[in-house]
Amino acid sequence: MCPAPVEQDCQRGFIVPIGGGEDQLRDREILSRYLEMCGGSNAHIVVIPTASELDDTGARYQDLFRELGAGEVGILHCDNRKECNSQDFVDLLDRADGIFMTGGNQLRLSTTLGGTRVAQQIRRRNAAGMHVAGTSAGAAFVPEHMIAGGHEGSTPSPDMVTLAPGLGLTNRLIIDQHFRERERLGRLLTALAFNPFAIGIGLDEDTAAFIGPDDVMEVAGSGGITVIDPSELEFSSMDSARRDQPVSLIGIRMHILVAGGTYDLATRKARP
Repeated sequence: MCPAPVEQDCQRGFIVPIGGGEDQLRDREILSRYLEMCGGSNAHIVVIPTASELDDTGARYQDLFRELGAGEVGILHCDNRKECNSQDFVDLLDRADGIFMTGGNQLRLSTTLGGTRVAQQIRRRNAAGMHVAGTSAGAAFVPEHMIAGGHEGSTPSPDMVTLAPGLGLTNRLIIDQHFRERERLGRLLTALAFNPFAIGIGLDEDTAAFIGPDDVMEVAGSGGITVIDPSELEFSSMDSARRDQPVSLIGIRMHILVAGGTYDLATRKARP
């Protein structure tokens, strides 16, 4: 699945995956920066709480963005695929400056939104300049290949990760979240062993990747981002390893970036 094409004289909007646990009490750096990007006091933000099973998740983020000064904040209650194909929901997205997908279970996003008119409209509007952010499960859902689940640990193994189709705003990345806190290096490496053309992005909590239309990613927040580049992979034992065996990967490149660091997804160059 390729991202929606960018029309002439348009510029793709930012994609902002967040590792979960973003600061909601003090300076709220990530959410404030995202809101300012969307237009600040003139911004129309639409919150999509589909991933969450909690009834108040959408209202909580609605209140947060209002406290930060957003002009208008709506909630898109996409609870089933029929609703995700309604014209009213598509029209609401057409007026938005930014979409924010909350945390929860990313499979609820992929099975409810995937392939619907709402998902297609998010892709089209991002290609036309609308900014899309997602935290935790919402971050995992952003790329074409989504990590749906897996096990903790640092050594890759064939049964360590479950993959599913994501939203497809980018086909360059595979994203994992709560990365350092939940020891998810092994499952991201496993996902990349299955898909060595992609770049792995492991987001710590309260940390975001602001990915611009020029495909340059800038780190923001209090944690780090682990970037794994398998483009020079020389050897992988994934094809012969049994389900519970460790996998050998030789030639992987890895970077750790903190606030202000950048990574060019096209040239695969990191800068502090």
